[in-house]
Amino acid sequence: MNGFALNNFSSALWAEMLKVRRSKVPLLTAVGFSLAPLMGGLFMIILKDPVGAREMGLLGAKAQLVVGVADWPAYFDILAQAVAIGGAALFAILTIWVFGREFVDHTAKELMALPTARASIVAAKFVVVLLLGLGLTLYIFGLGLLVATLVDIPGWSQQLVGEAFIGVMGAAMLTLALMPFVALLSSTGRGYLPPIGWTFLTVFLANIVAYTGWGDWFPWTVPA
Repeated sequence: MNGFALNNFSSALWAEMLKVRRSKVPLLTAVGFSLAPLMGGLFMIILKDPVGAREMGLLGAKAQLVVGVADWPAYFDILAQAVAIGGAALFAILTIWVFGREFVDHTAKELMALPTARASIVAAKFVVVLLLGLGLTLYIFGLGLLVATLVDIPGWSQQLVGEAFIGVMGAAMLTLALMPFVALLSSTGRGYLPPIGWTFLTVFLANIVAYTGWGDWFPWTVPA
């Protein structure tokens, strides 16, 4: 029985991975996520040249307010915040796509008719979301290392990189832990609109709650 269940899961996972490989959604999500380390690099460039930053007006003032100084610790803070805040939206998009596309493409009935347990199908979808989320996070961290190296900011150390890696991956895991409810809305809502609305609502509320000082009690602000 266990072997049969494992075969069901393997088949379902293989099918989901084929869908990922044939779709442009993961690639487009990666492109969108790439803005985080690139913008972080821009902030570092601005902060390295305060005179030039002042000539740019408000952009220099905002960069100083957000990160303070141009060094590796500040840059890693940007990456961690990007994964926590941006990941809440981008990981949700991936989850909505993985769980909602069957209804949008009108293939849900055919999927349910397959000789594969529904639990195996759902588990395979969650594994795909997890792999995509962690893969994107690793990509962003690697791109961030490249950008910060090119900008040439001070404060590098192997210990710092290790701690930053743990922090960024931890933020990603906490954010991914919020995705099951998005998956539920994608399935019960039979499409994209309900979970998209929920995602916008939670991102909006997370920003408000964080400013009120109650962020520790609101799950969507905990990763940040």
